[in-house]
Amino acid sequence: MSNKMWGGRFSAGPAAIMEEINASIDFDKKLYTQDIAGSKAHAAMLAQTGIISAADRAAIDHGLDQVKSEIDQGTFTFSRALEDIHMNVESRLAELIGEPAKRLHTARSRNDQVATDVRLWVRDAVDDIEVQLTSYMEVLAKLALEHAGSVMPGFTHLQTAQPVTLGHHLLAYVEMAGRDRSRFADARARLNESPLGAAALAGTSFPIDRQMTAKALGFTRPMRNSLDAVSDRDYAIEVLAAAAIAALHLSRFAEEMVIWTTPFFGFLTMSDSYSSGSSIMPQKKNPDAAELVRGKTGRINGALIALLTVMKGLPLTYGKDMQEDKEPLFDALPSLSLCIAAMTGMLSEATFNEAAMKKAAGAGYSTATDLADWLVRTLGLPFREAHHVTGRIVARAVAAGVPLHRVPLAAMQAEHGAITADVLAVLSPSASVRSRVSEGGTAPANVRRAARRWLKSLAGSPGVGK
Repeated sequence: MSNKMWGGRFSAGPAAIMEEINASIDFDKKLYTQDIAGSKAHAAMLAQTGIISAADRAAIDHGLDQVKSEIDQGTFTFSRALEDIHMNVESRLAELIGEPAKRLHTARSRNDQVATDVRLWVRDAVDDIEVQLTSYMEVLAKLALEHAGSVMPGFTHLQTAQPVTLGHHLLAYVEMAGRDRSRFADARARLNESPLGAAALAGTSFPIDRQMTAKALGFTRPMRNSLDAVSDRDYAIEVLAAAAIAALHLSRFAEEMVIWTTPFFGFLTMSDSYSSGSSIMPQKKNPDAAELVRGKTGRINGALIALLTVMKGLPLTYGKDMQEDKEPLFDALPSLSLCIAAMTGMLSEATFNEAAMKKAAGAGYSTATDLADWLVRTLGLPFREAHHVTGRIVARAVAAGVPLHRVPLAAMQAEHGAITADVLAVLSPSASVRSRVSEGGTAPANVRRAARRWLKSLAGSPGVGK
């Protein structure tokens, strides 16, 4: 039996394998809210332009409301034989209201219908992610303000480099999340154009009003080219790219949290709510939530690569390959949402060990640069010469097995006779961070200003205080 929605050309139904590979209802039923909203906007426009009657529009509206109610309540029966969400909704609508349902698809194709549905779904997902990122940034900024003066080691190559503050470290992730939020906002602005009315690919001969449907669905304007409207998936790729970068940032921080919870660092204690134990080792407390954030980044990256690969060889306009756009989106964006929620929760309940961080900040000769800077600033040495003098003093400290500030003054003077006891004042980690007053530096006063600036900027943004 041919498909009752489009099968006039066909004398036989699809093979079982064809039905299996062709059907998308198992995943695109997620679009039912957007599909029904698009159909209602389309029906309203058809009535307004005189293409269908007001009575038909009223029947369609009432029927679509009932279909949505059935799906909301879980009483709707989805059919794989009807392939997708569009035909499932339309078929049930016909059962409910009869003849008027057959007029709904006038001046519309599944090509522009699905393009509209997915844009609406992605737009909703982006809006939710923006709220979550804002909340995440607020938690980070509040912690940064609280720990503006908490000294910790800064790292390059995961080796102790120079002392910084925990607040400064946390603000680095606020900056990253701010860029992530900006990328999503930019992508949202570009995707917010309506494909509806492009029909299959060439537009339609009916006197439709695309401005009306675009406005009804919250789009800024209709897409300007009907071929582009049905074939474009740039918006999905762009949002997935933004998601992959955001996930990368979360993953980097998650990796640090995993490292910091080890007894070798001891900088961070994760709450029990975001940890798990071992089935065999009673002492274990594992940072599983952070590890899962790190792991899910691979899925999000994979979604981006999958859709890029689908689209790379497609001619204009629509090909059934493009059905493969939905599952990567439906997996990646909820995965990112879950990762942001997990990171926000972990940070909200985490405890930082300031004593352990401060002790570690003084290890590894982390104030050697401060010594070199003192030689330049106080004795007028060229920096390259100061660098070599400091390196020799560090070698003495290593040989003696003492921290830099414990190297005897006489030993320092053996490397440069003009060094005075005043140099000892710059060799503590606390003094080091206080001296880093350049714009964007780690000085506690800088950190407090930056954290307060972020909190003021975030105030009133979606998600703050929720």
